[in-house]
Amino acid sequence: MALTVYGANASPFVRKVRVALAEKGVEYTLDQINPFAPPPEFLLISPLKRIPVLRDSDLPEPNTLPDSSIICDYLEQKYPNPPLYPKNAYQRARALWFEEYCDSVVATNIGGGLFFERIVKKLLRQQPDESVAQKTITEKLPPLFDYLNKEVSGREFVAGDAFSIADISIGTMFVNYAHAGETIDAGRWSELAKYIARVHARPSFKAVIDEESPMMRSLRAA
Repeated sequence: MALTVYGANASPFVRKVRVALAEKGVEYTLDQINPFAPPPEFLLISPLKRIPVLRDSDLPEPNTLPDSSIICDYLEQKYPNPPLYPKNAYQRARALWFEEYCDSVVATNIGGGLFFERIVKKLLRQQPDESVAQKTITEKLPPLFDYLNKEVSGREFVAGDAFSIADISIGTMFVNYAHAGETIDAGRWSELAKYIARVHARPSFKAVIDEESPMMRSLRAA
């Protein structure tokens, strides 16, 4: 198989790439990498020591690319149909903004303040700090959810008139929110709750959610 994705399947960034590949109907191999104890050979292809990395064995070496945003852009150029980036200049820029917003601010809070405390620390055999998780839920996430709720209101897709990298980038972060045992308050953020439900119901997302959920449930219960 030409494409290999190196990374851990609970990573929102690895999931972003996997959903993009599924949407495009492209086959690939997932090579599980523990980002906290990566093998030396992985560090040679990941300068920032992060997951995911993509290898395209159709190409001569060097044939690897790090970073989920770079990988998704590459996949768009190599497999243009169906497109995951709007053709309209403004909507494309809007899609890239939501990708950046989710990869940075949303990831820092859902990932670092919640998912890391409740899930990752258990994997690392560390003691979770629920006070950090609760502060994230009550103080840090509401302004982010307010913004996203406003931006998706009345829209099927957040950028343009088709499913795009923006929807993937938002959706993947909320998978980790659910894995951490949380659900969106539909009374407070009704538009966001409906939007995420639609995104997660897509076959591309449902497949990875179903794959990951049993282990996440067992870790939460531990």
